[in-house]
Amino acid sequence: MEFFATASSQLSPDQLQARVTGPKLAELCASIDRVLEWSDTQDAGEIYCLWGQFRVRRERIRDGIRFTLPGCPNALAWTITAAPEGTLIHCTINRSEHDPDFIESIKDFVADWVEGLRNDSQ
Repeated sequence: MEFFATASSQLSPDQLQARVTGPKLAELCASIDRVLEWSDTQDAGEIYCLWGQFRVRRERIRDGIRFTLPGCPNALAWTITAAPEGTLIHCTINRSEHDPDFIESIKDFVADWVEGLRNDSQ
């Protein structure tokens, strides 16, 4: 399943890559309660979020960044990229169907990213 949203921020790819770092995840997304640890050399760490505690990896990609939760049973991943209309948040899981409550929580997660990026760019 895929989930999309666009934040009204006009950040360049370089700005996104500089601002959206592992240590700032909890500041930028209300669905992420805290960053438990982060290694800048590995660009990976551990977070506690609305679904529990997970390892997370950050990767620079063309026009933005990608985060993955390698141990997540749904292989949740999200990208944040610069686009002409704003900043695109794209979140995926490896299921074509899922429990409605879980789907709603992913929509909330994406909406929290929209809000956090909008607040960060002001």
